[in-house]
Amino acid sequence: MTDTMSTAFTRIFGSGTQPEAFFSPGRVNLIGEHTDHEGGYVFPCAIDFGISALAGKNDSGTLRLYSMNFDGEYSSPFETTYSDIHEKLTGQRTWVNYPLGIVSVLKSHGYTFTSGADILYSGNLPDGAGLSSSAALEVLTVRIFSDLLGFGIDGVKAALYSQEAENSFVGMHCGIMDQFAVSMGRKNNAVLLNCSTLEYSYAPLELGTCRLIITNSNVPHSLVGSEYNLRRTQCEAALADIQKVKPIKCLCDLSEHELDEYSYCVKDPVTLRRARHAVSENARALRAAEALKAGDLAGFGRLMNASHVSLRDNYEVTIPELDLLASLAWEFPGVVGSRMTGGGFGGCTVSIVESERAEEFAEVIGREYEARTGRKASFYTTGSADGARRVNSL
Repeated sequence: MTDTMSTAFTRIFGSGTQPEAFFSPGRVNLIGEHTDHEGGYVFPCAIDFGISALAGKNDSGTLRLYSMNFDGEYSSPFETTYSDIHEKLTGQRTWVNYPLGIVSVLKSHGYTFTSGADILYSGNLPDGAGLSSSAALEVLTVRIFSDLLGFGIDGVKAALYSQEAENSFVGMHCGIMDQFAVSMGRKNNAVLLNCSTLEYSYAPLELGTCRLIITNSNVPHSLVGSEYNLRRTQCEAALADIQKVKPIKCLCDLSEHELDEYSYCVKDPVTLRRARHAVSENARALRAAEALKAGDLAGFGRLMNASHVSLRDNYEVTIPELDLLASLAWEFPGVVGSRMTGGGFGGCTVSIVESERAEEFAEVIGREYEARTGRKASFYTTGSADGARRVNSL
């Protein structure tokens, strides 16, 4: 990839800029789904798929951006001045809204852009699979500017600035999990993050003879136009009902026992199921971290399976294709655990599979999935990775 990106960088930006190399991972959430907006815990890890970049200062004072994934039809980079960045673009090359949003947010926090920059991006994250390509691009851009211009932005601030850019500039009102995992990931570890306080710790993700396999249903993962916002509204309604008798700030302040105790307050059974998922999933995330710390991979796998069942039955964000992939995985010898990952309504499952069975896993499940759905699944064997960083080479 070095020669390809280096050659492309020189062709697009000229030979006057000496670029540095950067990499930002994607992420997969191992457990703790749809708890972040309810003040709970999430348990993701960064993965070794991601977005690479070559970046350097230029003397023109302009920001020039090019993506090897999206800009193949263009011979020249997208170009703008820092002072011209006010609102997101519509139409073509809308991917640039993510780095432009980062510039806008950094400017609003008082950072001064004293030099132009040339940035070439190239990634291998499947688009629309729910592996946080947008967060990877955002955090990567923060890291590039921090290093090139000496901003000295730490990992937590990089995550917060990236979330702010997606919320206020791009217009997607996401939680903090994706950006935090991408920024603060640590190889051979998962991150246990309290989304209310941003307190975090690491748990060893020692898989032994197993690997993580991400299976893409190839049903496009899209929270826009889905019932995602309705689920949040239903959780808010459950919270409001319970707050009438118990002073809590968020649903995940409750234990499972306390939710049972106060469930009489929630009159709508559907709304109660949404709350039950959030509270039980929060408890599972905490138990999952303890299982890994104790070296109990089998126990961790059982929690993954239970998480999928709750997402299917209580939160109802799975789809038949994801349910099929999970159930096929549960039946396959050598699978420790499997669940949908991400927002739902499409996207991927994540499974822990014995390495020696990984090839057979993809072959058998892929064949059965296509036979039943008419769709081809895609399989990605991966591992945990460090967060966004400068690298010696690509």
